[in-house]
Amino acid sequence: VQLQASGGGYVQAGGSLRLSCAASGRPFTTLNIGWFRQAPGKEREFVAAINWSGGFAYYADSMKGRFTISRDNAKNTVYLQMNSLNPEDTAVYYCAADPSLRPLQPISAYVYWGQGTQVTVSS
Repeated sequence: VQLQASGGGYVQAGGSLRLSCAASGRPFTTLNIGWFRQAPGKEREFVAAINWSGGFAYYADSMKGRFTISRDNAKNTVYLQMNSLNPEDTAVYYCAADPSLRPLQPISAYVYWGQGTQVTVSS
């Protein structure tokens, strides 16, 4: 499975970005997809995830109400809409795929990873 994350960039506080994650190499509907991020000097942390059908999504507490994850199975793509960004959101954002199809899986279930896209939020 290959995952290609894109859409990162530089934005001022309060702004928005939409990240995309395009997948190939396996039927897209056999994968749950998650977004994670890693800031310099910090551990990788969970951001949001969506199940294979798009019918179930969940978020880290600090992202609820600001971020929205969605997927278009016809385009083999998952999106992460990020609004009300603040400098603490600055990180490399990674998309990852979990083939278990079970919900609420830990990071260890995500066995396929993309290369990451940098998001920088200025104050």
